[in-house]
Amino acid sequence: MKIMVFDTKPYDRQYLERENAAYGYKLKFLESKLTPDTARLAAGYDAVCAFVNDDVGAETIDALVDVGVKLIAMRCAGFNNVDMRHAYGRIHVVRVPKYSPYAIAEHAMALLLTLNRHTNRAYIRTRDHNFSLNGLLGFDLHGKTVGVVGTGQIGRCFINICRGFGMNVLAYDPYPVANSDYTYVDLDTLFRQSDVISLHCPLTSDTHYLINAAALEKCKPGVILLNTSRGALIESQALIEALKSGHVGGAALDVYEEESEVFFEDCSDQVIKDDMLMRLLGFNNVIITSHQAFFTKEALEKIAEVTLINLKQYSEGEVLENEICYRCPEFGKGCHKERGIPCFTLK
Repeated sequence: MKIMVFDTKPYDRQYLERENAAYGYKLKFLESKLTPDTARLAAGYDAVCAFVNDDVGAETIDALVDVGVKLIAMRCAGFNNVDMRHAYGRIHVVRVPKYSPYAIAEHAMALLLTLNRHTNRAYIRTRDHNFSLNGLLGFDLHGKTVGVVGTGQIGRCFINICRGFGMNVLAYDPYPVANSDYTYVDLDTLFRQSDVISLHCPLTSDTHYLINAAALEKCKPGVILLNTSRGALIESQALIEALKSGHVGGAALDVYEEESEVFFEDCSDQVIKDDMLMRLLGFNNVIITSHQAFFTKEALEKIAEVTLINLKQYSEGEVLENEICYRCPEFGKGCHKERGIPCFTLK
């Protein structure tokens, strides 16, 4: 089987090639993102492998189908960049539903600790032999209330970490964990009572701009926001206004709603034209990392492992365990895989 891997970085190639040694598939690595234009480069390939910021919309899907590609293997958990309805019946889409929830939860806590205790600023100061503590005042996490939006595997890992710090936890999820000891509340209550809010939910039509101006008005003055999920969960302009007014005490963002042309790239010799991103970078109480939360050895190993398993299942005609389609339970229409039936047969 021949697979074209788009949006490739050196670490992608390293881990995918290592895992592929057991399979022997032909992998072609491209630095270019998957777009309607680059999709046609996959002519003669059985599958393409894409990432979080690739364009897998209707036009791209049409181009892939036109050149004979039968499978899109997303090497990530999220698929909000894929037009699933357009793909249905025309091309299979698989993903890596989980790799290391610990990686993302631990990064969220690292961001919170850095933002609160200003260790990033302290490091720079002491390197310049400035040992003043002025401006580095933080607060105890112990006893504070953290609101966790989304209690999937990552959210649950983050809750465990927060409990280790002695924090009180409020949780929101439309699908609560059964028989858990979590204190579930509605979103308004979570906004009003939380000192820290951390987002661990997927991006859907229901969660797009979950944190907007109206939501921020309900939050405690000085609230800290963490986002290691998807950028468009937060309305950036509303966040900027709340930071300017001081109502939001700080934000730590590993994702950004318009990140696709910037994150994962070296832009140090360019003028960044995204005014909102530049405004956020200008706040001394905002920390931005470049979609880094997943980036651990264990996560990369798991991503490569599951991606190759997905490809193997397709090549051997098995039911695709990690296939996604708009009829999946997330879309409220049940799932054939529970009965060992393929999601669909290609038209």
